[in-house]
Amino acid sequence: MADAPIEESAVRLEKLRNIIAEGIDPYPSKSSRTHTIAQTLVDFEKLKASGETVTIVGRVLAVRMHGGASFADIEDGSAKIQVHLRADGLGTSAYELFEKDVDHGDFLQISGTVFVTRRGERSIEASEIRILTKALRPLPAKWHGLADTEIRYRKRYLDLVANPEVRLNFRKRSLIVQTIREFFTEEGFIEVETPILQPIAGGATARPFVTHHNALDIDLYLRIAPELYLKRLVVGGYERVFEVSRCFRNEGIDHLHNPEFTQVEFYQAYADYNDLMRLTERLLPLIAERVNGKLEVEYDGETVDFKPPYPRITFRDAIIKYGGPDIDALADRESLAKAAAEHGVSVETSDGRGDIMDNIYKKLVRPNIVNPTFIIDHPIELSPLAKKIWGNDRYVERFQLVLAKGNELCNAFSELNDPIDQKERFLEQEKLREGGNVEAQRMDEDYIEALEIGLPPTAGFGMGIDRLTAILTGSHSLKEVILFPTMRPLEEHESATARERDSTK
Repeated sequence: MADAPIEESAVRLEKLRNIIAEGIDPYPSKSSRTHTIAQTLVDFEKLKASGETVTIVGRVLAVRMHGGASFADIEDGSAKIQVHLRADGLGTSAYELFEKDVDHGDFLQISGTVFVTRRGERSIEASEIRILTKALRPLPAKWHGLADTEIRYRKRYLDLVANPEVRLNFRKRSLIVQTIREFFTEEGFIEVETPILQPIAGGATARPFVTHHNALDIDLYLRIAPELYLKRLVVGGYERVFEVSRCFRNEGIDHLHNPEFTQVEFYQAYADYNDLMRLTERLLPLIAERVNGKLEVEYDGETVDFKPPYPRITFRDAIIKYGGPDIDALADRESLAKAAAEHGVSVETSDGRGDIMDNIYKKLVRPNIVNPTFIIDHPIELSPLAKKIWGNDRYVERFQLVLAKGNELCNAFSELNDPIDQKERFLEQEKLREGGNVEAQRMDEDYIEALEIGLPPTAGFGMGIDRLTAILTGSHSLKEVILFPTMRPLEEHESATARERDSTK
């Protein structure tokens, strides 16, 4: 990951000194923009007819010298336009300053009138320029673009400058979050905030990050989910709540996982998981249509169609459909572990029945699903916070929405509101933890007390915003849609790269 050439940095620094010597502030506090570049282009014919002077600001992307005149491409946050600069239009000293001391990457303020070149390009004839920021390093374009993913992710500011399509992806992400908020507000939900630092990391099966609060002398955990706090609010009388939440899980990093991620969770009283499946079939097409203008999106070589209704298949039937064992016929852990091994699924000694069934499902089922599909009715071992199916204690009222060849986008269920059953489930989780499962959920006595106060029939839902954004933008890795993803320390990355290079020699 090479830095800018030392010679070029030295040249730019000398230009900075020249600018200051001319009595010019190379980093003024404000500008006098009258039009964005996009506004200038929209109103171009009117501005041309009136001869009105416009003042734009932006970054210099390229400069082309032609004797006593120059062309520069200027870009702001809205669009790009060509500027024509001449000594007899700017004045000799101003033009010489531009010619000698302005580089691509600098920010300028330019005033002038609009015109069309002989080649038909809409442009601005500059009558005045002002330096707003002198850049001391070159843009990535100086290095023939920016394609190295390590540089792109570690130095996102360079990525955003060099690759306009990346900026578009993050605009889409913003629109996704905005649409989610508008949808739930219109549905009568209120947006709330719950603690990120929690005394017990609950609400999901995951390994938490731990920190220490010095003043209280206690360990706290970065939340793995807001679930238990949101349900406390339903106990308190809020019938519909949602939160767009940052969550943290101390797990591996791959194209579908980042230790820090964003999700939306909502809880609706007097609803069950069937109600939430219908709501999901309204929410996702709305987002897809608003972001891309259509319900189909290309992802990883497949066309994903968000048009509802979405198929429903039980967890058990899905495993059977894709060549796996009938989990109902494997009553004990040993027979289940044997069947898993026969299907190429590894089993750890600390894995309980739930872990084994889940790993079978992840290997055999999820990679085969392209269009949104509800996987419903999960084994109780996998769902310590979900309500049992009435008359069938082995399964719970839960669904996951799976799509795009293995992406689990949504997880939802009818919430367990029986405090006695919930306490027994927590105790089972504690046994798994004692057996070595560091991701098992913890006993939360205060949450049990809240359930004893009374949680009405409630259904809850969580959806990963990073994953949804990746799918809707056709991005294979979450790093493409998280502005600043978690990265391996640079020294370790370079060492690993060197070892990999040596191993191929």
